[in-house]
This record gives sequence, C-alpha cells and structure tokens, in this order.
Amino acid sequence: MATLEIRDLHVTVEADNATKEILKGVDLTVKQGETHAIMGPNGSGKSTLAYSLAGHPKYTITGGTVTLDGEDVLEMSVDERARAGLFLAMQYPVEVPGVSVSNFLRTSATAIRGEAPKLRTWVKEVKEAMERLSIDPSFAERNVNEGFSGGEKKRHEILQLELLKPKVAILDETDSGLDVDALRVVSEGVNRVRESGEVGTLLITHYTRILRYIKPDYVHVFAAGRIAESGGAELADKLEAEGYEAYTKGGASE
Repeated sequence: MATLEIRDLHVTVEADNATKEILKGVDLTVKQGETHAIMGPNGSGKSTLAYSLAGHPKYTITGGTVTLDGEDVLEMSVDERARAGLFLAMQYPVEVPGVSVSNFLRTSATAIRGEAPKLRTWVKEVKEAMERLSIDPSFAERNVNEGFSGGEKKRHEILQLELLKPKVAILDETDSGLDVDALRVVSEGVNRVRESGEVGTLLITHYTRILRYIKPDYVHVFAAGRIAESGGAELADKLEAEGYEAYTKGGASE
C-alpha cells in the first residue's frame, strides 16, 4: 500500500528581503485509497504544503521528513518525484506555448511508465478519458493551457490525473474559479480515480462546496502553518457553519 508520510515539516520562503517560516511542523500520513481534505483560511500554508511536496524551488525545507513508500522524497528532483508517483494539480496551471496537449500527455505518460504507450491503444485511452470529462476532441491539438478558460485548465489537470494514475494526487484548490457544471464534471473525474482504490488524494480547498461531490475520509484544518485540528467529514460541516475564526483569533495566520 502506497503511503505518503510527512513528519514535522518546516518550510521557509524568501519575501521582502527576509526569510519567513510558512510551515511550522506539519505531520500527516496519506495512504493509498484515502482522501484527505486540507482546509483553512488564506495564507495558512495549504498551497505551500502542496508546492513543497512537489519540489518547487521557491520553498526551502528547513526541517522534517517526507517519504513515499519509505523513499526520501526531499532527496528527489521534481521529475523523480513525479515518476515515483506524486502528482500535483496546480491552482494556477501554467501555459506551455508550442506544445500540444496530445504531445504533452503522451510524453508525460512515457516518462511515468518508462516506455511510450502503443499509439493505437493510447489514442483510444485519451479519447475515452476526454469524453468522460466532456472535453471536445479538438482540445488535444491546442497548446497546453494557452487561451484555456479556468474550467478547461482544471479539466486538463484531471485528464492528466486519469491518464497518469499516480500513487498520491495533490489537488491544490481544484474547485477555484469553476462554475457549478464544471465543478461537477471535475469532481466526477476525481471520484473515478479514487474509486480505483489505488490513489491517495490530498484535496486542498477553502470551501466545502467541492466536498459535496468528493467525500473525504479525513478533514484537517490548517492554521498558522500547522494542522490545528483533524477529524472526519463532519469537521467540514462545522467549518461551513462556524468558519475559521476559532483557529485564527489566537494569532494571525502565516
């Protein structure tokens, strides 16, 4: 069973000519088949956790450990983390001019699988995944994220998730900027991947609306760079009713 283990993780970032600690000792275990929702106010460190796990150079790990199946994630390069089974769906996916979606997806699958997928079966696989996400077939020939709407970018992220089949999927505010129809389609895509039982999901969000479609096994409240409280899905209902004030009024979040 694939397991992502985060122990006492501390992360800093350079801002305004000063070093600022964002994560202040995060402990979290995500096992294959589990869905963990990370919730919290702006600036609490949720996205910092996502990008630190993925290896973004902006963030400096100053303490703690991260392992995937016992392997030291922090010693891996960004591409090694992806090949090991970590997947990040970004809040703001970047444009890749000059690279078509079809080429991007096949190149990514080749890197992950260790060999190029057979063209005939791959075309069928991509076509079926696009149909499930209500993506027009012409989308495959467009440049990655170039001129995409917010909903198209998020559907493309979930298309990657379905095709690459990671061990752990980190979804950073996948619901951001989505209308109701796009949210439903994206959520259904995430649920299809979850139903395989082969992927651990770390779902980062401000709001509970996506949790109406994607039911978490665990909910964790982030505040001031730490997990302030953990519980089951009922904790999200509490947050919906009461907000985050109880977790932040003791001190401003970072």
